[in-house]
Amino acid sequence: MVNHGVATEVLQGMKDAAAKFFELPVEEKNKVAMTSDDIKGYGHAYVASEEQILDWSDLLFLIVYPSQYRKLKFWPTTPEEYKEAIEAYSIEVKRVGEELIRHISLIMGMEKDALLALHQELVQGVLVNYYPPCSMPDKVLGKSPHSDTSTITILMQEDNVTGLQIRKEGEWVPVKPIPNALIVNVGDVVEIWSNGKYKSIEHRAVTTESKARLSYATFLFPHDDVEVEPFDHMVESPGYLRMYKKVRYGDYLRQSLKRKMEGKAHTNAAKTAS
Repeated sequence: MVNHGVATEVLQGMKDAAAKFFELPVEEKNKVAMTSDDIKGYGHAYVASEEQILDWSDLLFLIVYPSQYRKLKFWPTTPEEYKEAIEAYSIEVKRVGEELIRHISLIMGMEKDALLALHQELVQGVLVNYYPPCSMPDKVLGKSPHSDTSTITILMQEDNVTGLQIRKEGEWVPVKPIPNALIVNVGDVVEIWSNGKYKSIEHRAVTTESKARLSYATFLFPHDDVEVEPFDHMVESPGYLRMYKKVRYGDYLRQSLKRKMEGKAHTNAAKTAS
């Protein structure tokens, strides 16, 4: 997505501050480390067991909106400008994301604000992934194949390092960066609401031998208590199969966090028996 209206200096400010944070010594980054009972902060997500091979990446994950959900103990204080950069970037991405969701609502045959209303309270999280160089990039993945549990995800890439790949017709296709563009992923919530008509995109991140890479993902998703199921009007005809069960979004999200990322496992688990 280009012509999104987010100022270049806001995009670059987020990139510069994040790069400085991930260059800090581990001891400094660990001041905002995840705890055993939370996914917010600095660390490594989707660790389902001690035996699994971890992805080649570190991350920082924060809930930004609604603002009362913020846990400021996980927000970095070094570098000093990082909080301000996250705030400025997140405000703009929220504006873009809400407008996209309004248009998805129209595409799905509803009133413009219908989908936003169904979220009850639109929740926004920001995830910064850091992928260090790897001497054997063909042996590891920066991020395992998965789809996003969100409604939509808005992603900013580095301008000069390709790492994101999407699965298309069984093949992994690199998504080459376009300077200052934002990538929009359809998430699992839209797939369920649309009864599979609009599928969440399976994607992964690969590493490179010579360059570190950062990516910046903003997830927009419903309040925990929202029940998600196919809309009646998206089930094509009377008697047509509803492909997905009704699920409380908070339960769906937490179940996905308990397992290693494995392609479309989350949405497959939400499907009804055929």
